[in-house]
Formats: sequence, structure tokens, C-alpha cells
Amino acid sequence: MTALYGIPVLVLKEGTSRTQGRDALRNNIIAARALAEVLKTSLGPKGLDKMLVDSFGDITVTNDGASIVKEMEVQHPAAKLLVETAKAVDAEVGDGTTSAVVLAGALLSRAEALLDQNIHPTIVIEGYKKAAAKAVEFLDEIAVKLDVSGVETPEGLAKVKPELVKVLNTTLASKYLATPDIINKLIDMVISAAVVAAEKKPDGTYEVRLDNIKIEKKKGASLADSQLVYGVVLDKEVVHPGMPKRVEKARIALLDAPLEIEKPEIDAEIRISDPLQMRKFIEEKENILKEYVEKLAAVGANVVICQKGIDDVAQHFLAKKGILAVRRVKRSDMEKLERATGGRIVTSIRDLTPNDLGYAELVEERRVGNDKMVFVEGCKNPKAVTILVRGANDMIVDETERSLNDALHTMRNILRDPKVIPGGGAPEIEVALRLRKYAESVGGKEQLAIQAFADALEEIAVVLASTAGMDALETLMELRKLHSEGKIYAGINVVEGKIAEDMLAINVAEPVIVKKQVIKAAAEAAAAILKVDDIIAASPMKTGEGKGGKAGEGAEESEGKFGSKHEFD
Repeated sequence: MTALYGIPVLVLKEGTSRTQGRDALRNNIIAARALAEVLKTSLGPKGLDKMLVDSFGDITVTNDGASIVKEMEVQHPAAKLLVETAKAVDAEVGDGTTSAVVLAGALLSRAEALLDQNIHPTIVIEGYKKAAAKAVEFLDEIAVKLDVSGVETPEGLAKVKPELVKVLNTTLASKYLATPDIINKLIDMVISAAVVAAEKKPDGTYEVRLDNIKIEKKKGASLADSQLVYGVVLDKEVVHPGMPKRVEKARIALLDAPLEIEKPEIDAEIRISDPLQMRKFIEEKENILKEYVEKLAAVGANVVICQKGIDDVAQHFLAKKGILAVRRVKRSDMEKLERATGGRIVTSIRDLTPNDLGYAELVEERRVGNDKMVFVEGCKNPKAVTILVRGANDMIVDETERSLNDALHTMRNILRDPKVIPGGGAPEIEVALRLRKYAESVGGKEQLAIQAFADALEEIAVVLASTAGMDALETLMELRKLHSEGKIYAGINVVEGKIAEDMLAINVAEPVIVKKQVIKAAAEAAAAILKVDDIIAASPMKTGEGKGGKAGEGAEESEGKFGSKHEFD
């Protein structure tokens, strides 16, 4: 940088690169569009998969937008911003990540054309904000309300289940999940699991606590052997062969304390002058552990689930008492067990009382594939359930887990905001049509930004048509014609590769909350990127250079002290 009088003034560190104005904006738009182009082909039921190989050589094959952006090692800051947007959408509604990135890319592409016409970025941002707010209103207008009252009862569930199946079918249609029979089985498991974990709110809607639903994966067998367990499945085995492998009417002690003698925190030394003292020392250790086990038996526990370790001696005493024990269980699993069994996690065995014990009809170790797992079933408060996923290999099991997560989020979204809209690009075309009419009432240059927003929304329908092998332009024109005639549910039947006049009639429906989140997130991401007019990037740190100085210095010093590597060899 140079001051007014021609004297150079260094403000930035040496090696820092700076891109300003239109160039900075163009670079950001190009990077964001490049990421959107990667995800575009994986949108919809006919979307293609991406094979991602990480730096360790591990392979992930998926068409799930959230997984793709998480696995991709994105470097450009603008593209990273889109990745964060996709992650935020996934965290909030669990679906719609691909749509959000594709829509953000389309918005930036249309914005670039407006910037070339010398329209200021601020005007484009304002237009986009107004369009996004109006689009959310229009979605509410075209949404169909579902009656989810009493869904926790068999009668209430039977009434709304056909609509829930439609929505879940749409969610799972774009996933890799073998045959319709398997999809139907998974849908039944998802609905049952979500209903069990649902808690009614005062306004009549439900909150599904997804942390009450555990997905446990175990390769082997086939997807058809996956099952829903009304309880908690632990990927652990019983710690001692002498313990019972099956306990009915289990009274369960949940311990966040080790069943072993802990080492002192400070360094301690015991001096022994006589072998008898050594024996007394070992006996005292045994007595303490025996006292722990006696206490557990005295309160009536016949199952012990421990978050920490269990000493070999304690295992022996537990086995003699006929108590089934499991050790090193994850904290999240302990919390699920606490909710399901009605027990209380205790941190001190001495303070344990009969009231702290949980209850389950059955605790049993079963062989699943080549491994053993412990099933805790028939709990007094079965708010925690487990979906046990089986599959031929890791790729199928992992992809099924991702699909089930999307389906569970869909159920949560429907029970939280019970409104659905048609899929297949129908809402995007309808909202775009209404936005163009709205733009005329706004006037000025913002009108152009609102029209650009409408054009970008139609990109979703164009991509769906392309992945289905249809003529994209011809399909778009036909859809515009149908919507202008008042057929607001007309969209693309991607599976059959043709236009359908009513997507809800062919069972293609989505939760309105997901579509709203996609539009809001894409608009915010596009606005954030359009606001940037200066990129100041620090020079990358040289290899081996850190807080302690250059690598070379440290290396020389260590060589001086210890000799070279070859001397050790």
C-alpha cells in the first residue's frame, strides 16, 4: 500500500495476497458454483453417487449431500462457507443439503449476471432477502396440513400412517436401498421408533428426541435382517464366562464408577519388608472389591452396567453371585439406559440404593454376525429404542445408517410441523411463478433480483429432469404452462421420466419445514458471499515452521545432543 505522498506503507505481512472488488467477488462465485456443480448430479431419486477417497485411503460411496461435503477436503473459503451452510441445514432438519448447495450455486450464478449489468451487490442482496421471505410465505400457502393428533396411540397412528409412508418413501427414494420390500420394512421401523420417542407438546405437535433412537450397525446377513429393538442394544459382551448370559426381570445398576482399585493421583510408594505384608496387601484389595460386589447384591442388582473398568477379581466375585456385568459402556448409551430402564447413574457404589436400580424384562447376550451384543429389552419406560442395521458389507451398512438418519429427521420434521408439500420440483415452479408476479409489485432494480431468485428456484426442477434423462428445457416449459393453468402440484415423476399433474397423487411428498430451511439457508449463504469485496489471505506457513521456530533449528539441536539417526541404527 502507498500513502498520499508516495511513501510505501506496509500494512499487511509479507507474502499476504489480496484480491479486491469485482475480482474477489467473481472468484468467490466461481468457487461456490464449482461446489454446487459437484453436488448437482446427486440430486433426486435418479441422482448419481460420489466415490470419496480420504487421505487415509478410506472409501465412501454416497449421494447424501451432507456426507459428500463433510468428506470433501474443501480449501477455498467461499466454498467452505457453502459447506458450513449444508452442515447447518443437516443439523437443523437432517435433509435438503444437496438442494441447499445447488440452490445457493444457482442464486450466485444469477447474481453474477446482474452484477455484469452494473447492479450493486447490496441491491441484489436486498432483493434476495425479500424473495426468500416471500417464498417461505408461498410455501405455507400451498402446503397440505396433516392431522397427527394422537399419533402415539394405535388408532391415531393408523389414521395418519399412509401420509407418513408417502413422505418417508420420498425421502428414501434417492437413497441406495435395494428393493421396495426392504424400504417398506425400514419405513415401518422408522415410524415405530419415532412414535416411541415422541413427546407431546402443549400446542398439539410432537418433539421427537432423536438421541433416544440409537442406530447400531453390524455387518453380516442382509438388510432384510435389520430389526427394531424396544430397548437398548450394547455392542459389548458379558465380561466373564462364568456369568449368566440371560437375566429375566433384570434389576440393573448403572455405574459411573470403576469396579477396581483406583491408582492414587499422586505418585505413591509402598515399602514391604516381609512377604506376609505383600499377601495382606493383596487380600485387602480383594476385600474392598468383595465389599463392592456384596453391596451390589444387597441392593438387589442382578445386572451391572459399568461406564468404566471392572477388575478381574471383581468379575470373579460378580460371577459367583450370578450377576451379569458389562463394562466400558459409552456415556450416550448409559444415558439411554437411564431413560429406558428408569434407573439412575450413580458415581459411588457405597451410595447405591434399591431406588437407583433400573428395570428391564430381559437382559441377554446374543450373537450377531461374528460378534456378541447385549440386548436390554422390555423396559418400564421404553422411550429409548435401537435400530439394529445388518448388511453385506460396510458400504451398505454405512449408507443405510445415513438413509435412516434422514428418514428419522423427516419424521421429526413432520411431527414438529405437520405440513407437507409435493416433491418433484412442483413447489419450486409454483413459488417461482408467484415470485415473478410479486416482483412486478416491488419495482426498481430489486425487481430484477427477485426475478433472478425465481429463475434460480427453477434450477432444482431442471436438475431433476436432467438426472431423469428428460429434456430439461422442454420439461421446464411444460411445467410452467401447467402451473400457470392453476395445477399447483404438477411436477416431475423422476422414476418414470415424465411429468405428473399431481405429485401428491403419486405419493411424492416432503415436509414443508425442510423446503423452508433450504430456501432460507441458500439465500443467506448467497448473501454472505455477495457481501465480500476483499479477500486478504495470509501467506501459508512454511512446512515444519511452528511456534517453536523453524524445524531446521530443532533438528540441528537434537542432532547435537543425541547424534544422528544412523548412530541409533
